[in-house]
Amino acid sequence: MKVETRFSNNLSSLIAIALCLVSLYFFILKSIKKRSIVPPLPPGPTAYPIVGSLPEMLWKKPAFRWIHNVMKQLNTEIACIKLGRVHVIAVTSPELSIEFLKKHDSVFASRPDVSSARLASDGYLAVAISPSGDQWKKMRRVMVSEVLTNNVFERLHTKRCEEADHLVRYVYNQCMNPHKSGVMNVRDATRHYCSNVIRKMVFSQRFFGLGMEDGGPGIEEREHVDGLFTILSCLYGFAIADYVPWLEVFDLDGNKKMITNAIKNVRKYQDQEIEKRMEMRKLGLKSDENDILDILINLKNSQNEPLLSIREIKAVILEMMLAIIDNPSNAVEWTMAEMINQSDILVKACEELDRVVGKNRLVQESDLSKLNYIKACLKESFRLHPVSPFNMPHISSKNIIVGGYFIPKGSHVALSRPGLGRNPRIWDEPLRFKPERHIVDEVSNVLLVDHDLRILSFSTGRRGCPALELGSTITTMLLARLIQGFSWKQPLDANTIDLVESVHDLSLAKPLIAHAVPRLDSQIYIQLV
Repeated sequence: MKVETRFSNNLSSLIAIALCLVSLYFFILKSIKKRSIVPPLPPGPTAYPIVGSLPEMLWKKPAFRWIHNVMKQLNTEIACIKLGRVHVIAVTSPELSIEFLKKHDSVFASRPDVSSARLASDGYLAVAISPSGDQWKKMRRVMVSEVLTNNVFERLHTKRCEEADHLVRYVYNQCMNPHKSGVMNVRDATRHYCSNVIRKMVFSQRFFGLGMEDGGPGIEEREHVDGLFTILSCLYGFAIADYVPWLEVFDLDGNKKMITNAIKNVRKYQDQEIEKRMEMRKLGLKSDENDILDILINLKNSQNEPLLSIREIKAVILEMMLAIIDNPSNAVEWTMAEMINQSDILVKACEELDRVVGKNRLVQESDLSKLNYIKACLKESFRLHPVSPFNMPHISSKNIIVGGYFIPKGSHVALSRPGLGRNPRIWDEPLRFKPERHIVDEVSNVLLVDHDLRILSFSTGRRGCPALELGSTITTMLLARLIQGFSWKQPLDANTIDLVESVHDLSLAKPLIAHAVPRLDSQIYIQLV
């Protein structure tokens, strides 16, 4: 009996073990099968162990041109570039861009943690370049609900008009100056107009110093603007430390030193104005909300205490300066260059202005919605000559499948502005400046944003630009005032404007130098003086 019992127990154990082995076999088989059907990464160059394609990135600078060349060679609209341990996903397809920024917006709503963004935002105290989290939510709410509202936009209308008038006055002074004879550095004028506007809206002042007699920027403003553009050139600039963080301390490519010095040069002017205003507020010498700085200082939490610290105010103001200055100025400089070379386009733009506004007054913001051809020219510039190679990168919060490709958690996703705007699958004659392509009919309003992401002028989704109306207004007013107020030609020593793109970025290789002549009655300019 004992033998039978022992045999029965052994048999039961053997059966149990067999069942476990069979179950384990099928589990392993299922796991292998599951792994085998995981989609591949997007195509990309062969990466070295540990460092990935970092050696190629450093050897074939600038990195953005190397990435675009890789995509062209692979004939792909999505690529995976392994840099250190980071997968950088570059995209030139509108359809895939929509998947990333709309369909899977919640997965890609954050930003990567990189040294340039950390420095520019003073430890992620601002909005646009900060990773998602409580601080980002707080500052986003401040910008959307308190600063970039329709009410504030209307309240600051007069300040923007003052700078539009100042722009015309400044160009007119160059025309009247016998030493200048109307020869203008258009890049200079556009960049300083944009910085003047945002300084006036934030600080209620055009210049940090005295400026020049002819209305041009002084030493302080030039250093301020140069510093802003240096910061922008370093921000998400494919620095080594962005992909191998422990190398940040060595600053092998000098990116950290460059951005740190530029931030100091910018903030030495801005911060003293903020500190001065805060001191005035403590002494009770200023109470009206006359500008954006006042709004930020006056914000209170539920305990009636200041909502923002002085560090947060300084960080968000620096970010506003960065956000406003480059996109409008770059678009208008390129548009002017294209128009001067294609005089028929310039003539059509002038005819629209004369028809909508006339020649007895200067164009105002209330006219801009009717200037469809002007806006079509600007939209074409955003398409063909974008301000930067990629949008600010998004980071994947989890493993996900997009467009049939596996996108690992932690990937940096960068949509290519020129890749989208010059995509030959999407655009007819993609390298030709043709504003008419954006005019559907005579009644439809041309918008500077493309919700189908065939153009990336302003971002979309949770990280979309909350200052879309302000950016569009500044850009359109800048171009409209320059074209309405003056006739433009190539300099006397040139037959055409050289439309060569810079090797290092997407701006014109050389600043646009053009000859301006007043085209309105002299009284219109004189009353501005």
